[in-house]
Amino acid sequence: MTQVGFEDANRHSREEPLTGHELRDIKDAADLYQSGSFKLQIDALLPNVRPKESGREQLDRFLFALHTHCISIPSIEPLNPLAAAKALSKQGVAVPFAFPLPSRDVKWKVAFEPPREICIVGSWGNGITVKKQNGSRFGVDLSVEMPEILFQEKDYLDGRFFHKKSYYLAVLAQSISTAFDVDTFYSSVHGDPRLTSLVLRPRNGSTSHDFFKSHAEVHVIPVLSSLSPLSPSRLFPSHSNVRMPSSSSPPSFPTPIYNNAILLSTYANEALKSTHGLKNVLPAFHDAYTLLRVWANQRGYGDGELCVRGFEGKGSFWAGLLRYLISGEELVGTESGSAKLRKPLGKGLSSYQLFKAALDFLAKQKFGETPVFTKTTNGHRCPPEEYITHHPAVFVDATSTINFLSDVPLTSLDLLSHDAKETLEQLSNPGTCSDTFAECFLKNRFKLSSRFDAVIRVDLSQASRNQSTSALVEYGSSDAALLASISSTLRQGLGNRTQAIAILQPVTPCRPISSAESPSTFTVHIGLIYDPAHAFRLVDHGPSAEDQDSNVAKEFRYLWGSRAELRRFKDGRITESVVWEVTTSDERAHIPVSIVQHLLQLHFGISAKYARTLQTPFDSILRLPDDVRCLHRATGGYKAALTAFDGVVKNLKTLDEQLPLALLNVNPISEYLRYTSTFAPLPIPVSASTELPESLRFLPTIPIILEFEKSSKWPDDLKAIQKIKLAFFEIIAQSLMTSNTGLKASVAIDDSSNPFQGCAALEIFTAEGWSFSAFIWHDREATLLDRIIDPSKMFVGPSNQQYNAREQCEAKVAKELYTRRFIHAPRHHRAIANLCHKYSAYSGTVRLVKRWLAAHWLLQPHVSEEAVEIICALPFVGGKQKSTESAATVPHSKERGFSLVLEFLTDWKWEEPLCLPLYKDDPPAAAPEVWTSNGPDAIVVRRLRAFAKEASKALHNAETKIDIKSLFLHSTDDYDIVIQLNPAVLPRYYQNINAESSVWTRDSHLGMTESTPRPGFDPLPLFLADLQTTFADTLKFFADPLGGDRIGAIWLPGLESPRPFRALAGFSSKPLPKGDKAKDKELVMLNRQAVLDDIGRLGAGLVQKIIVHERM
Repeated sequence: MTQVGFEDANRHSREEPLTGHELRDIKDAADLYQSGSFKLQIDALLPNVRPKESGREQLDRFLFALHTHCISIPSIEPLNPLAAAKALSKQGVAVPFAFPLPSRDVKWKVAFEPPREICIVGSWGNGITVKKQNGSRFGVDLSVEMPEILFQEKDYLDGRFFHKKSYYLAVLAQSISTAFDVDTFYSSVHGDPRLTSLVLRPRNGSTSHDFFKSHAEVHVIPVLSSLSPLSPSRLFPSHSNVRMPSSSSPPSFPTPIYNNAILLSTYANEALKSTHGLKNVLPAFHDAYTLLRVWANQRGYGDGELCVRGFEGKGSFWAGLLRYLISGEELVGTESGSAKLRKPLGKGLSSYQLFKAALDFLAKQKFGETPVFTKTTNGHRCPPEEYITHHPAVFVDATSTINFLSDVPLTSLDLLSHDAKETLEQLSNPGTCSDTFAECFLKNRFKLSSRFDAVIRVDLSQASRNQSTSALVEYGSSDAALLASISSTLRQGLGNRTQAIAILQPVTPCRPISSAESPSTFTVHIGLIYDPAHAFRLVDHGPSAEDQDSNVAKEFRYLWGSRAELRRFKDGRITESVVWEVTTSDERAHIPVSIVQHLLQLHFGISAKYARTLQTPFDSILRLPDDVRCLHRATGGYKAALTAFDGVVKNLKTLDEQLPLALLNVNPISEYLRYTSTFAPLPIPVSASTELPESLRFLPTIPIILEFEKSSKWPDDLKAIQKIKLAFFEIIAQSLMTSNTGLKASVAIDDSSNPFQGCAALEIFTAEGWSFSAFIWHDREATLLDRIIDPSKMFVGPSNQQYNAREQCEAKVAKELYTRRFIHAPRHHRAIANLCHKYSAYSGTVRLVKRWLAAHWLLQPHVSEEAVEIICALPFVGGKQKSTESAATVPHSKERGFSLVLEFLTDWKWEEPLCLPLYKDDPPAAAPEVWTSNGPDAIVVRRLRAFAKEASKALHNAETKIDIKSLFLHSTDDYDIVIQLNPAVLPRYYQNINAESSVWTRDSHLGMTESTPRPGFDPLPLFLADLQTTFADTLKFFADPLGGDRIGAIWLPGLESPRPFRALAGFSSKPLPKGDKAKDKELVMLNRQAVLDDIGRLGAGLVQKIIVHERM
């Protein structure tokens, strides 16, 4: 045992009290982290996202060699910028000049002198580097200080500074690429040539300068000397520092982003010193910064698969944010007065507390309204009003040098605030997700379909790039100016319809040093997160008619174009307005996307063809074919079904005088009455049924529960109770038909042989074509069934009644049905109906998931519809006892809800219970097995996870070049048997994902004489149930209950091997083929052909053919 281990053992053997540090760790784990495992996960994460020590020695050697080389590069005499660029181009190096490009007649010149100082800056210099999201190399920023003699006092004008900087960088690129065995590239943040740096990457296997093992790359950044002649006062936001070539006089527009780009060249060394001091003063800073960067990188606020517009190369912002929280806010006086100052945080906070404080600030800060000025030592050099007037968002650093957010659009800051709110909700309510730590720090958020309520892929190659010269000067490139204009236009047009708008683009790739310009951005993704209170309104109101000549009215008309018009409203107002005409709920859900497409077309020439969304294809999945809706002339839908239900309830309530007991409640238990059926219900009136072919005649039956007042006159015998129910049904049927013309009612008895099970129901067929199936609930049945199942529960007293094992088994089955139908089904219905009213996207999510499960042959036979409804509630309620639709974690579109459910199913641990607080009167785990007692089993779950993984991967396709219908197409290659049914006799065939309209043509039902609809009749589930009962020990069956015309089956494992013959073996068998071995004579094997023949006989008239897939 080591000395430390021996001392620990002695300490525990003496039962010494815990130290203060240990007590604090325990308290933090319980109170702050809310679980000890969460703290341990954070402790394990931190070292894994930081650079390893291996390879650092090689990197250091390269950096020393690079330093020695750079300071020894010979000087180059002053030259005309174009002549100097031409000389370098002959050596294969381009000079990345910025706009406006220099001309031949300029009087200033470019030159090169060895750097005054070379320093490692940035996060690597301070030892706080964090691994990037896409696993790319760590960045080692190397600031190369350009000598002040290269610059003149007025080099801030017309891009002269950037041209000299570009030439300086190009000379370095030429010299380094010649002297070192490394790959050299240019990299421009956001494609802005003003922010170009030189990237040096190691070549694996290089003999001289191999620092490959360090997993790092060097970024050479030319910076300004503190002694440079450029005056900082000339770079305040209000100053105009670019003169257009067409005008000799100074332009009238300020250039705040241009000015800030120059100031960035002075910031690297200042930031290094500031962060280093903060790291020394605050021990928790390093870990807090690491957590914050990991969180940000996983969400696109940094280099990764996709980057949120404005946050590429913004690493200094995160350190500046923590500096602001710790140092506090600067007191600044503005014309609007002094805002309330934010108090600095204590320096004794832990890293996790600092991380949460940063998220809290981001979640609450309204950057578009409130400027942020970090506390400085000597006050800010620039008047605050200049920042506020000329920048949409203001966050000035502690050195009073730059505005971090000068080129960050407000849409991106809205998304940052939303993401912070979402994470805080997850941290404050760990039950909102299965793994809070993974959601916050491990899971990347680049699956756009599950992050945004709507995703629009925009092809910028079709955009009209008519940006003004001033915009090109400000943003540095045509792409940046275009995206900035798109961002502001969409934010103005969508207004409060969205909580956040995201423009995500690929990170600007590095380019060879022979290329002066960055490659253009051809595709961006626009993500919308809806505000459910306003997203789907039909009218956008503008200024009143009296203000027609005001600037506000002109801006409104300019924004909306021909869509804007004067309208008079019911309250008498006459205003400029934009009205969005819709005819269905699906079209209304598309209003935000329609606005985006309209604005892109109007202002940027991007037609809807080049601004694609996935919403429309998903809508078609849940709609019946147009010709089917034309043939079904009756008006259907959920509201019509609920109206019909209310009518039936009203009719039943009027029968109290004709019934021995008063009717107390009529409880619905149908998916058609809670908005969660895959297809909206359609009635079939008697007059229309004769005109419909067989493949269109499915009429859903809507089950309801009748609850009568309590009475002691009910018999105490289960069989007698069923007889009494039959009498009730007969009286109700006669009374309903007498009092309601056109209504038909009859008593239906199923073929169950269980004497204890309620096998009767009252079938009600209304004049409008709706079908209801009513059951009577008598609470005494549960007690009587319990006495049969467990005789010990019977009252003490003489009793000659004895129940055998079979009767007890039948009683258990009846009790299970009773509990599910009369206890849990009504409560489940109320909970799900409440979710549909509370969350606008929940109903559509359930419908899509049901459609997807049915298309893959898993719904109903293996996964109950109630279980699907509970699973789909997870993204909406999670483990929270209270939630609202406005919560940041709640999806507001069915497409996003569907994607989130697929993500859950991909990693579903079905062995663990799924507990959701759906029922107000019961704990979440009450009777968890009710809706999953009959499935899914291990085989089904494995198939379900595989299907979900593939579907989620397809949705994650960043280009969205996928056919949504392909997600719902099911391959039959992995089935051993496929039973093809005759679609012409399947009344539900029109719901098939690949339904062929030729099946229900007019002549397909000629000769039919039956005119009365058959409510609930569907031969496929009936045939499937017979197959499952008959071949339970031989085959496992799968089918699509929504219009499926095929049944798939797989042989159960273990049937391949021969076994001794025995009676009641459970499968059809035959003797083994004749062999030489005597012991084989008593063995039998599966008789596959006999099974296939039995299936054919069982499905005579329904089965067209049976396809057998032979396995190699």
